Order: sequence, then structure tokens, then C-alpha cells
Amino acid sequence: MSAFDFDLFVIGGGSGGVRAARMAAQRGARVALAEVQGTSGLGGTCVNVGCIPKKLYSYAAHYAEAAHEAHGYGWEGPAPSLNWATLKANRAAEITRLNGVYGNLLRGSGVTVFNAFASLQGGHAIGLSTLNADGSPGHNQVTARHILVATGGTPHVPHFHGREHVVTSNDMFDLPTFPQRLVVVGGGYIACEFASIFNGLGARVTQVYRGEQVLRGFDDEVRHFLAAEMTKAGVDLRLNAGVLAIDRQADGLHIKLEDGNTLMADTVLYATGRVPNVNGLGLDTAGVAQGAQGAIVVNAQYQTNVPHVFAVGDVTARVQLTPVALGEAMVVVDQLFGPSAGKPHRQMSYDCIPTAVFTHPNVGTVGLSEAQAREQFDHVTVFRSEFRSLKHTLSGSTERTLMKLLVDTATDRVVGLHMVGAEAGEIVQGFAVAMKAGATKAVFDSTLGIHPTAAEEFVTMRDPVKAA
Repeated sequence: MSAFDFDLFVIGGGSGGVRAARMAAQRGARVALAEVQGTSGLGGTCVNVGCIPKKLYSYAAHYAEAAHEAHGYGWEGPAPSLNWATLKANRAAEITRLNGVYGNLLRGSGVTVFNAFASLQGGHAIGLSTLNADGSPGHNQVTARHILVATGGTPHVPHFHGREHVVTSNDMFDLPTFPQRLVVVGGGYIACEFASIFNGLGARVTQVYRGEQVLRGFDDEVRHFLAAEMTKAGVDLRLNAGVLAIDRQADGLHIKLEDGNTLMADTVLYATGRVPNVNGLGLDTAGVAQGAQGAIVVNAQYQTNVPHVFAVGDVTARVQLTPVALGEAMVVVDQLFGPSAGKPHRQMSYDCIPTAVFTHPNVGTVGLSEAQAREQFDHVTVFRSEFRSLKHTLSGSTERTLMKLLVDTATDRVVGLHMVGAEAGEIVQGFAVAMKAGATKAVFDSTLGIHPTAAEEFVTMRDPVKAA
């Protein structure tokens, strides 16, 4: 008889937590998982208030664009109008379905699921806080040989006058009424995505960002190109601008900027970053070390300074992407319970992580930015192509596409690949495989393109624009 109730207890039902729980149970471990929101929270941020609903709303916005562009292809008649309530209801139904899928996967794997808030109680103990049927608080305690914290992140709103009037990305999918006037504060991928989406859905969108350009950390040329395309599409982008105060008046929200200007809005979205979701977890009680903004400090095996406590995903504030959390979870499972039969232990590499930004147009990127490449290599050759896609030769849209390759001149290896344009994420994913395998520019050049596609441009660029 084991001295512990469970071999592994997972706190948090997001992507990383669910993956770890399922895979560990399939290895024969006794596993439990606690999710404070119960079944409706399974899947975490990505499924409930992140990438999945955001992509669905992006699709919705593209239909409006397609209706307008169709006239160039001979389609006549008025454009359809958005029924906000229908979009919300259909999204909610799909998210509920996905929540159920996650629940079935957990139960089918033999995982014990607690609808409870879990916290570390010291040692190997986990406290579970629930609500009884009569509404009174319930408390329980279990023990586990290993504990995995996978509670993700949460939106952060700074303190300022009028903070109570703003919403976060968590609220945007179910706003009671569609905002005809939307102000988005922030310049990261979440802010840019929501600005693009709601602009496409028909809102008058103003995006306010304190920095000199959106998407800090991305390739500079990509940043400037996207900003120009978003502006051209109708987003009023205010750079080097900050919010001083927000007041609610009879005609809406008055947003006073630091430069003295005032904006009017029905809704103000603050997308100014996310912080690890650690409040109330009892990390200090257990002696778990934390870093900036409460992020859990882990080693290369995702182990904290408390040997039986592990953490993966956004709560560690490393790379805040769902596939990263999934990969980290598998490293932990293999380490604790062994790999799948005939498979080596998983390793997690943070090199060549592809990512997409679902703006209009999309951004897809993998590898180094030009600035990063020049810091790392003595000589970098840059290939670039900018064009109007075939689709838009008849659509009437002025949207343009940017593609860029960065090559380490000494080895000929492609070290950065970037795209701004339709379906950029879909296109870049395949090239990420090639780059992970160490593909050279010569390999790209020897690969035949699929014609006519945008993707073929990556294998037909022959003349460098810069070599230094």
C-alpha cells in the first residue's frame, strides 16, 4: 500500500495539465487533477478564452472581408450583417463541446478529476476547496508523491484612474453588446489580434501602445509591415501613446491619453501582458521558489527547488504558447514514469519554435529575427519578397504579403523565416519542420514550388537583398 493517495497530482486543467495527467495515467500511475472551474474550465486559457475562440472570431471577421471582396469576382448583392448573439452562442456551444472532450479523455484514462481549488499545504499534501450542495465551503486534503503545477497565466491590468472600467481578453468573447467603438491598449500579439478581429467584425477600433512599434521581439520589418497593413485595413494605431485615465460618462468611456488627447469608446480592452496564475496556491507554504511576478522557478526538467513539485506552461513565464506547455508536460511524465514503450525520453528544445499571430493579415514566424541573426552570426544573407497575392488581383483589396528568409552565410543554413499574409501560420508550420532538420538555402532552392501559391515564394527567392 502506497503512503500517498496519488502518484501524481496536477493542479490546473489547461493544456499542459491535462496532457500530463492523461499520459501519466496511461503509464499506470494513480493520477488526480484539480480544476477550479470544473469541466467548464478544462482546456485552460487556450480552449476557453484564448487561441480557440480567438481563431473562431478571426474566421468570423474574415467572412465580412470575403463578402466585400467577392464583388470583384462577380458576386452581387448587399453584404451580410453580423448577429453578435449568434456568434457568441455558436462559439459557446463549441467550447462546451471541447470541455466535454477533455473531460472524457481524462476519465477514459483513469484520472480522478476534482472540481476544486487546489493549494499546496506543505510536504506532499494538497488542500482542496470546494462548495457543498448547500453553498457552504468544503475542505478536503489528499497527498501525492509528485505534484505538478500547471495553472497558466492571467491577464494583468496596471493600476490607474478608471481601471474598473476596462475589460481583459477573458471578457471579449462574451460582451453583452457588440462594441461599436473599441479602444485596445497594448502592442503584443493579443492586443493586435483583437484589434484586427473587431475591426473586421465592424467596430471602429483604436489601438494605443506606449512603445515605438507593435509586436516587440518580432522581426522589425515584420512589425512595421504588419502595422502598415493593419492601419490600411482601418485600425487607428496610436504609437508612443499611453493612457492617463478613463472616466465613464453618459455618452460612453472617455479615455484621456498622456499627450492630452481624448478618445471615446464603448469598450476598452487592456491587453498589456499576462502574469503567472499563482495567487492562493500556497507556494510559500511549501517553500517553492518564485521569480518575477510570481513565476515558479524550475530547472531543465521543470522541477522546482522542492524536489517533488514540478511546474510547466505559462506559470513558469518561459514561452507562453500552448504547444510549449504540451511539450514540457511530456518531459515531466517521461521523467517521472518512463517513456512510452520503445520510445526515448522526451526532450524539450526552445529552438525554432514556430508561432503565428492571427491578425489581419496573419503573421507566421520561426527562428531568428534579423537583429537576432546578426548578433549570433558573423554574416547573414537576407532574402525578401513583397507582393499582392493572386487572390487580390480581382478582389480589389490592397493587402500585400511579405516573406523573408534569413541565412547564415557561412553554413547556408536557413535560420529565420517570416511571413505576413493570408494563412501565414499554415504555411510556416511546414517550413518549421525543414528548419528544425537544418535545411539550407540550397535545399530550399532545389525544392519545387506548388504553383500558383504564396508558399512557393519561399523556394523561389534567388537574389538576396542584403548580405553582410
